Amino acid sequence: MKPEPLLICGVDEAGRGPLAGPVCAAAVILDPARPIGGLKDSKKLSASNRTRLAQEIKDKALAWAVAWASVEEIDRLNILQATLLAMRRSVLNLSVQPDAVWVDGNVCPELPYPGRAIVQGDALEPVISAASILAKTERDKEMLQLAKYYPDYGFERHSGYPTPDHIAALQRHGASPVHRKSFGPVKRVLMQDQAGSADDRGEIKTCW
Repeated sequence: MKPEPLLICGVDEAGRGPLAGPVCAAAVILDPARPIGGLKDSKKLSASNRTRLAQEIKDKALAWAVAWASVEEIDRLNILQATLLAMRRSVLNLSVQPDAVWVDGNVCPELPYPGRAIVQGDALEPVISAASILAKTERDKEMLQLAKYYPDYGFERHSGYPTPDHIAALQRHGASPVHRKSFGPVKRVLMQDQAGSADDRGEIKTCW
């Protein structure tokens, strides 16, 4: 008898680099009987193709899950540890237990399954590509929602990444509650705000 094929779970994240918003991780176990064409690194796909493939992955995969680490967790743990936490949560939320977990990058989260870190895995392994697509599309949707609550920053355009217009908005309006206070550009704005407040408190006014 042929041995049963291993159930490989692919894992990837979206949102390590932005200055705002949570980090998102996805875990996917593809179904060999229901192949999905066109899987590749989510960054190499157009937004419309990512959206289409994300729905196909949800429809055809044996199991998939998306999980998050919050801005507060990012600031408390650091971005690497928060990313690994989101990855761990995504795998543990799967409805099917994998035989092994393949993670994009060079570090695996702590899991009760054999793990393998694959540098550029989102471009090399379709199962990781699928996770990349889910993580990216889900995080983009979250940033669109945050843009409605914090319209001054343009989250709907850059998803929180440090683009010139985002940096300009950050300097103009200060940091929002969803900005990552431990990230350099946000930290500098907060320090400027604190210095300005201290100057205001120390100002002496003479009344006649």
